[in-house]
Formats: sequence, structure tokens, C-alpha cells
Amino acid sequence: MSHNIKSLCVYCSSSSKVDPIYKKATIELGTILAKAGKTVVYGGAKSGLMGLIASSALEAGGKVVGVITKYLQNLEAEHTGLTESYLVDTMHERKAMMVERSEAFVVLPGSLGTLEELVEVATWRQLGLHQKPIILLNINHYWDPFLEMINKMADEHFMLEAHKTIFQVVESPHEVLEALNNFHPDTFDVRSKWDIL
Repeated sequence: MSHNIKSLCVYCSSSSKVDPIYKKATIELGTILAKAGKTVVYGGAKSGLMGLIASSALEAGGKVVGVITKYLQNLEAEHTGLTESYLVDTMHERKAMMVERSEAFVVLPGSLGTLEELVEVATWRQLGLHQKPIILLNINHYWDPFLEMINKMADEHFMLEAHKTIFQVVESPHEVLEALNNFHPDTFDVRSKWDIL
């Protein structure tokens, strides 16, 4: 599957204050994706992990597509020198374009924006709106509390047990390509979501 996927959307933080362990993993991921011939699609900023994923991919000879809003262009400082850059009016347009340009999603540690993007593409897959891989890069066990919450949702029947497989969880950037290779389209019946109880 991995060799068929040409573009990956990377969701991550724009914070530069995070622990170096996250920065190192982000640089590794950008390098790995570029060397594998994958195009990185991301939010267009040059700060934090967002800037690192773009710069590391570019430095390794990869292609990077950035999508940023006019509002955030001023706040986050747009990354210059990208392969392709798009300036849009709203966050909804930004997220929609990122999804459209991507064949898979990799989610690094982040804050509310990253969490929102993760949950949105996961919900869309739960509803059968796409069949794209969603890989959660659980560096330093960052996403453990989120995964506990997913388990609680299933345990208390707010979510089907089968939907827990919407996420592929890996602990290292070096496992991402393998996860793409191991991806299998969903087999659950989307309509079963409404038959939880």
C-alpha cells in the first residue's frame, strides 16, 4: 500500500517550545517521507513542528505542499520556499484542501488544532466518507490519554469496538511506512454506528 500512496497530510504543532524529543521525531519523519518519494501536505507555517516537518522534507529532496489562511499567515509566519503554497480564506477551506490533497494522514503530538484535525478525519472515516489511513505517531506516549478516551467511548457504547481500528498507532517515525503497507480498508458496516445499543 505504501508505494501507492504519494501524498501524506501531516498534522502537528506550531509550538517551538516543546521537548526536543518531539522535534527530533518530526525531523526524522520529514526525512523518511521525502526519501520515500512522498509529498508532505501540511498547514503552511514555519514555526514549531510544522516548520520542522516542511524544512526536513525539503532538505531531503522532498516535495512539500502548504495550505494556510490569510489570518494565520500573519500570526504563524508562512514558510517560504515550499514546493506549492496555497492561501485560503477560512480554516474550513484550509482543512478541506489538505484532506483533498492527501492520500493518508500522519498525526504528530500537538494541541487543540491537531486534535481537532485528527478527530475530524477519524469521524469522516467512521462515517465512510473516506478510506485513507490515519497513523497516530505516539512519540513519548503523548497520545496515551487520547487512546484511553477512545477505549472508554467503546467500553461505554458511545462508539463501536470495530471503530477503534480507525487509528494505526506507531511509536517511531521509522514505523510509518510499514503502517501504510499494513493498512487494510475498513470492513465494518458504516450503518452499524447507529445500532450501538
